[in-house]
Amino acid sequence: MLQAFFEPRSIAVIGASREEGKLGHAVLQSLIRSGFPGKIYPINPKADELLGYKAYPSVLDCPGEVDLAVILIPGRFVPGVMKECGEKGVQGVIVISAGFREVGAEGMRLEQELVEIARQYGMRVVGPNCLGYMDTITPYDASFAPLMPDNGPVAFMSQSGAIASSILDLAKKKGLGMSRFVSLGNKADLNETDFLIAWGGDDKTDVIMAYLEDIKDGAAFMNAAREVTKTKPVISIKSGSTSAGTRAVSSHTGALAGSESAYNAAFRQVGVIRAHTIEDLFDYSEAFARQPLIKDDGVCIITNAGGPGVMCADAVEHARLSLASLTAETTNTLRSSLPPAASSLNPVDVLGDAPADRYGLALKVVLADANVNAVVVILTPQSVTEVEKTAEVVAEIAKGSDKPIFACWIGGDLVDGGVRYLIEHGVPAYPEPQRAVRAIRAMLDQRQWLERPAFAPKKYDIDREKIERVFGVARRDGRLQIGDAEAREIMEAVGLQVPASELARDPDEAVALSEKIGYPVVMKIASPDILHKSDIGGVKVGIQNASEARDAFDLIVYRARRHAPDAEIWGCQIQQMIRGGREVILGMNKDPQFGPVMMFGLGGIYVEALKDVVFRVAPMDELEAREMVNEIRSIKLLQGVRGERPSDIDAVVDALLRLSYLVTEYPEIVELDINPLVVYEAGRGAVGLDMRLVLAS
Repeated sequence: MLQAFFEPRSIAVIGASREEGKLGHAVLQSLIRSGFPGKIYPINPKADELLGYKAYPSVLDCPGEVDLAVILIPGRFVPGVMKECGEKGVQGVIVISAGFREVGAEGMRLEQELVEIARQYGMRVVGPNCLGYMDTITPYDASFAPLMPDNGPVAFMSQSGAIASSILDLAKKKGLGMSRFVSLGNKADLNETDFLIAWGGDDKTDVIMAYLEDIKDGAAFMNAAREVTKTKPVISIKSGSTSAGTRAVSSHTGALAGSESAYNAAFRQVGVIRAHTIEDLFDYSEAFARQPLIKDDGVCIITNAGGPGVMCADAVEHARLSLASLTAETTNTLRSSLPPAASSLNPVDVLGDAPADRYGLALKVVLADANVNAVVVILTPQSVTEVEKTAEVVAEIAKGSDKPIFACWIGGDLVDGGVRYLIEHGVPAYPEPQRAVRAIRAMLDQRQWLERPAFAPKKYDIDREKIERVFGVARRDGRLQIGDAEAREIMEAVGLQVPASELARDPDEAVALSEKIGYPVVMKIASPDILHKSDIGGVKVGIQNASEARDAFDLIVYRARRHAPDAEIWGCQIQQMIRGGREVILGMNKDPQFGPVMMFGLGGIYVEALKDVVFRVAPMDELEAREMVNEIRSIKLLQGVRGERPSDIDAVVDALLRLSYLVTEYPEIVELDINPLVVYEAGRGAVGLDMRLVLAS
């Protein structure tokens, strides 16, 4: 699909210039310097020759086929040139030119015209408003980046040209080679998902690295990433995700969910490793690119100083990793081989006077231990430390190891030579133990993702006729919000258990229905315009007799009319009073990128106060729903504390999956809460007491 970008045989630079300082000059020069083996066609109607290459007035004048065109002319002229590219049979276009959607309405119109022309001729477009594209395999550099990376196994995409330039510079300094690089720009046509799919099947790329500011189609990205991450690690920084959006929300879920929650959930569900800093992005990428993938938990630390060893051990625990328990054979070998003052336990302290061969001995011994799956080798520069020789020993052992080895050379000028040697010979070298340990955590996350069962969302037999009837009535009434008895019908339609409940239109009917259901009962205001009933005193619990029922009806209706004089009042819902159980909340809010984002947490009146909630993107499978339940901080309340019987977590998981299926099947639902869902003891199920739902306008 993207062959024109991967293996172009000829490239036209439209807007090539002889003037230094102009982008047209810089890009043509970069292309020539990169050693591109194919035909180069500078396009400039005012020049006969540029940088030693014959220039042409138009791409149509080029004597041979043109696979790829790079456009660097003012934005208003781009559509015309795009048409010429289409007529020439160009397959790929990189539009570096700015002046499109980033500048306003006229730019948006130009960008749309550009896309329509590309579709008309079957061309694929990178940009506009981008830094360009590089490929170290072909090789070619069609960008105005200040340098081209060395060849290597990491492919990198960036939505920011400035960030991309900085990362390319850092990659050069760290010796991290790249296979391919793209600056996405405005993503008028090709976007992050297109390159994720293309690089996922690229045998020249082992690791995919990304800097993203948004994702164009969250569902498409998740579908692609779920497949690609099973073959190679995908590591991404996602910036600009703290805003919860501008759409007004009425549900608890809408108030608590934000794009940060959605991105965290989505990345986790599809195996994308999220980096929060450029430092993390490099640390993780270096680990994956240079070392074998960790097989299991179990970290061993080798150090020549106690303090850094303790720091590293703390970092291991903070990263939810485990220090490897060394076997008796390993500790006995270390004890007999190391000086008496050395530690043969984990962390293994080889002492401050350790020469390179003592490091080598300890490293070989611990690598042979079946309980050790990764090793962090720490060196601090002391007067007798053999910094560079130790680096040589570690690199030589790492070359033949099937377990990842991470170096941590702590210091400045005194350790620089050793660090350079380690990096040049494929051993990630970090200036502090915490960074090495975070890289190990990322590796273990990838290993666990590879071993995770295939995604398998369930389907449910739901009462579609009832759901669509409720939605239809609400829309005919000009309402988007659904609650009370109508919402109860939705819960019943998806197979959730609900308490006995009926609508009373006057005090006499309230008494009759209360006696029919059986005291004690709960009474709630029934109004399509009042969703948060408790806020206006619209709920009364524990009603014991006819007198209380009559008084409660009058009081609730009075409060509702006083607080919401324009609300339509249907009466009061009389509901069976549910005793015991734990209250949890299930919800959904529609995210602009990813669609329905499910929420689960501690319910009742505490949900917004404690905010003990977790999120996943629907649809979910059973494994994701169960993980979701177990992630809340208050999970021990559901598991049973101090002799209490555990709650029916299976019933909660089932309810989450049923709601996930509902909101996937009915994308017009933009918000939904069941608060509370009362969960009984294990084996006794759960009951939804109150639901509110909002449809798209």
